Amino acid sequence: MLHQSNVSLDYYALLQATKRLDFRETLPQIRIALLSDAATQHFVPLLRVLFHGLGFHAVLYEGPFDGIQLEAFNPDSGLYQFQPDVVVLLHSTQALRAAFSKRSGSAALFLEEKSQELLGVWDALRVHSKATILQSTFVTPVERFWGNLDRSLPESLLCVVAALNSRLAEQARSRSGVLINDVETLASWIGRKQWFDDRFWDLAKSFCALEHMPAVAQNIVDIAVATRGRSVKCVVLDLDNTLWGGIIGDDGLEGIQIDAHGAGEAFHRFQCFLKELLHRGILLAVGSKNDMSNAVLPFEKHPEMVLKREDIAVFSANWNDKAEGIRHIREVLNIGFDSMVFLDDNPFERNLVRGVLPQVIVPDLPEDPADYVRALAEWNLFETMSFSAEDTQRTELYRTEAARREAQAAYATADAFLESLDMRIEVARFDRFHLPRIAQLIQRSNQFNLTTHRYSEAECEAMMNSAACIPLYAKLRDRLGDHGLIGIVVLEPADGELRIRDWLMSCRVLARGVEQYLMNLVVEEARERRLGTIRGEYIRTAKNDMVKNFFQQFGFVRDGENSGGEQWVLATAAYHLRATFIAPAEESTAAV
Repeated sequence: MLHQSNVSLDYYALLQATKRLDFRETLPQIRIALLSDAATQHFVPLLRVLFHGLGFHAVLYEGPFDGIQLEAFNPDSGLYQFQPDVVVLLHSTQALRAAFSKRSGSAALFLEEKSQELLGVWDALRVHSKATILQSTFVTPVERFWGNLDRSLPESLLCVVAALNSRLAEQARSRSGVLINDVETLASWIGRKQWFDDRFWDLAKSFCALEHMPAVAQNIVDIAVATRGRSVKCVVLDLDNTLWGGIIGDDGLEGIQIDAHGAGEAFHRFQCFLKELLHRGILLAVGSKNDMSNAVLPFEKHPEMVLKREDIAVFSANWNDKAEGIRHIREVLNIGFDSMVFLDDNPFERNLVRGVLPQVIVPDLPEDPADYVRALAEWNLFETMSFSAEDTQRTELYRTEAARREAQAAYATADAFLESLDMRIEVARFDRFHLPRIAQLIQRSNQFNLTTHRYSEAECEAMMNSAACIPLYAKLRDRLGDHGLIGIVVLEPADGELRIRDWLMSCRVLARGVEQYLMNLVVEEARERRLGTIRGEYIRTAKNDMVKNFFQQFGFVRDGENSGGEQWVLATAAYHLRATFIAPAEESTAAV
């Protein structure tokens, strides 16, 4: 959950909170459709208040009870008239159990038929809607007809549920725009004995026990918000008594606790957890009140340290306050404060950062370091909807960028430095291989983003296959390293114009000449198609003020506003190609 860890998930407290919501606030809207074979009315107020807490106004649609297929297969259903951003499919184990008990064939046949039924709903939704699909897993039933043999007997309901969940996860991996809402993991965490309430099911067809509905609602909110680009990009770490036990300046290298067995095992386990976050693309930074020489010593010299110096993207160790250190880290990484998590054992430091930098996520770590990993897992701070190969190289990308900044100091002018980089750009139409990273960049880019349209991977795939638009990605490399996929431009020829539907770039490549290169390409595309006008749009958000003059710098003239944002036009013939120090890579296929 991308908020403070002390937010209550008490059902009745959340109901009370709904009475205090101010729907007059201007918040971005998110449209959520709920389809279930259980009752959904209890989820509605919970979702409203949880979305509101994250800065979204949730507009909700409830499908009829047990009407998932009726809604999905009818193109004129209320679901499609509602035009949701996200369709939540909540399937109850209670309903599955009832269907299983009435099967006429084998358990294997039931599994196959149920799988095809669920996948058929996905396919129908994909035909009639662009919404992201959130498919719930099934909670393992409490009953065991064969005792411990249930786990290995294909005829058991337990085995059918496990196989069904596995099949859903496998199919979701291979399909764009389908995400798993892992209710089974929630129930396992809470305990199945407490999860189910058969009396409440009998009376009201309740999905689970009333007190656990907020956990399901929060899971839905976490995933849905991730589709809107909200994600943690960096964890800022305190050192003494957070990353290791003891104080390095006082206890020395031999005195701190970090051993894999014994007094330091809790800190060792915590570092292993952080290492896995690093592998999935979360940047790690250090914000410590310490002398730099002492702070780096364990990373470089202690044999039990899991994290090494090269794992840290930015290392800030000095005697300034922690908020100042986080500001420095944010400036170096060029990310938003709201995508940063600060972990510190000291309540004073946590409260200082909350007060000075309220956008930074500052959870209250447990007093006992043995509980650090458990607490972070429970808070689910690191929700994401995609993973790409580039994520595994993210720290190296930022370290290479730091090397570029150091190299720049050796040149008299910025132009001389840029020319020395020998930059090569690959520009090509969206392809299946790059779709995960394309969708990820679209969902996460906020600052250099002209419209901030959010597209799911399925919508990116639809653009890839559409003859009506020209969706392009750009990759950049130079003599110091590879920047990876750093830009998206979506063009649409229509009514004698070439329209720039979307333009977004990673802030890592600002002031490199990438936007000039791409604008040259856009103009050449318009000229080849004999389109006399290029039209662009700028939709102002709280974070993209840096590109408010983007079109103006290329000679575009403002052409009023519409309901979306500012309109800008350029006469194709009036444009003069901009000089850059970027050359096309051999892989580049230009526009189409």
